[in-house]
Amino acid sequence: MKALVLSGGTGSRLRPITYTSAKQLVPIANKPILYYGLESIARCGIEQVGVVVGETANEVMDSLGDGSSFGLEITYIPQDSPKGLAHAVLISKEFLKEDDFVMYLGDNFILHGIEGFVEKFKRSSGDINAQILLAKVSDPERFGVAVLGEDGTVLRLVEKPKVPPSDLALVGVYIFDKEIHRAVRAIKPSERDELEITDAIDWLLEDGLIVRSSIVEGYWKDLGEPEALLEGNRLALELLVGKIEGTVKEDSFVQGRVVIESGAEVLGSVIRGPVIVGANAKVINSFVGPYSSIGPNCLVENSEIDYSIILKDAVVKDVGHMEGSIVGKAASVLRRGSKPSALRLVIGDKSRVELP
Repeated sequence: MKALVLSGGTGSRLRPITYTSAKQLVPIANKPILYYGLESIARCGIEQVGVVVGETANEVMDSLGDGSSFGLEITYIPQDSPKGLAHAVLISKEFLKEDDFVMYLGDNFILHGIEGFVEKFKRSSGDINAQILLAKVSDPERFGVAVLGEDGTVLRLVEKPKVPPSDLALVGVYIFDKEIHRAVRAIKPSERDELEITDAIDWLLEDGLIVRSSIVEGYWKDLGEPEALLEGNRLALELLVGKIEGTVKEDSFVQGRVVIESGAEVLGSVIRGPVIVGANAKVINSFVGPYSSIGPNCLVENSEIDYSIILKDAVVKDVGHMEGSIVGKAASVLRRGSKPSALRLVIGDKSRVELP
């Protein structure tokens, strides 16, 4: 079995964070979103992975390299424009050949990975042609949804229905056998001029092929919006095992599951976990509250931070209390005068915000 990981999207819903960064490489708990998926794929025993890349190809390739750090062998597949998930399968035929494969959207975060999903397909290999991962959602009209038979067989898919026939949304992880290649060649572009994977799966069903489903156990989220990114960060931090490799001065207090990475310094501060403080970061005379990630080489000084993501090389100084915020790489948030009761913001890389 192989894997096909889609990493070509522009991340428009995560702007301004993604104006200068690939959305799949935005970190939660100081690790890029994409890494969680690749690590899970490796745990499934899959070794060969095709990564579909678009306009952020250089950044993705620089980050992943040849895949050896994950125990994988990565082949990069360029997609000149985002023409749909089925189009990604179409252009990947030379890499996929006739092998079964997992297709994984690179901005998905599945808390407990996909190992059980893949194992279920392997046990039934030869009896089914596709398996889709579903999750129950409160707003199914925003998603492609599935209608299932009593045995979990997929009967039909409906894309963003006004009156949803179920609350089971497509998660963005699929397993296909070679029959999907006939499907993606047969379908036509949708109204938005894309080759839709839902249309390809419907084609399989109409051709009498078998599509089954699995329901996500635990948390799943498409981390395409700031609120979802913060929630994903919270859940990733819940998995932390506390470890202090940096320096915590005697005038500081660390409580709960806290990771202080090598070279980081905590001076005159309180850290209440779950929290991660990245390598060579400095936290000075500050409070860092639960569900916060401080990236490598950051400076947090004379500030209070809760439920926030501070990306690498950023500076947060004298801002008072900041919560539910995302501060981009090498950005600065500074306050010159009085401190507000609470501050919430999302700013992009290399931005500078000076508060009165």
